[in-house]
Amino acid sequence: MKILLTGKDGQVGFALHKKLASLGEVIATDRNDLNLENSDAIRVFIEKIKPDIIINAAAYTDVDKAETEIELAHKVNTEAPKALTEKASQLDIPIIHFSTDYVFDGLKNEPYLETDKANPQSVYGQTKWQGEEAVRQYKKHIILRASWVFSSRGQNFLKKILKLIQEKTSLNIVSDQKGSPTSADVIADVIYKIVKTFLNNPNFKDFGTYHVALEGETDWYQYACFITNEAIRLGLKTTMTSQDIKAISNDAYPTKAARPINSRLDTTKIKKTFMLKLPSWEEEATAVIKIALSDI
Repeated sequence: MKILLTGKDGQVGFALHKKLASLGEVIATDRNDLNLENSDAIRVFIEKIKPDIIINAAAYTDVDKAETEIELAHKVNTEAPKALTEKASQLDIPIIHFSTDYVFDGLKNEPYLETDKANPQSVYGQTKWQGEEAVRQYKKHIILRASWVFSSRGQNFLKKILKLIQEKTSLNIVSDQKGSPTSADVIADVIYKIVKTFLNNPNFKDFGTYHVALEGETDWYQYACFITNEAIRLGLKTTMTSQDIKAISNDAYPTKAARPINSRLDTTKIKKTFMLKLPSWEEEATAVIKIALSDI
């Protein structure tokens, strides 16, 4: 089997590249291999390699910069998925596409279901929603929405807090945005299971949109305190403790792009369909902190 994977240097793409190697030939691309700003180049590339499955782990993810780089965000988050899906349809192969909690406005009090109405409040969220809609035009698709992704590589909140607690004597962290931190490794495990399901069941029919998140929930403040306490417990020398972290409101930390107050995603559907058992966010965060500290 030949798997085309975009975004190989991203958090999820990197984890996927390693994980999928046992299932077949993985053609993993970055922006140098495949320019996702050029839809014609995407079509030519796919026509040349003729993959058996497409996994789009690439995206324009700078949420605040997207507010001014609207055209670029649209090309990568909307037009690229559209071109990838058009070629998948022509080749009659499945496509797996990643999306985000930012397609929602965050005003719901409960975790979001896949069927809840989208209402993106930022350019990033809008372009990701438009990308989803383009992918949905083809039946053989899986759209995976995730939020608060972390890993031991790349840029993410966990890595940022580990850096700051070695440099600062205090931090102000938002406490009224809720979500479930989700590790890139677990997302890769889920994709691996989905691709194996495709392989073992050529008549697979449960295509559609799914949410993936780790068990449990938290807020950014509690998450930062957890990271700090675990890092200190594991031996990291810091310039502050969790007692030096102050909880602030979302309003006290203005950003160019609006963030969802509620980023919690209901995972009942994906656990039932693919018979998954997802670990807790605390368990996975601790594992990643250990890896990150070994690199310091």
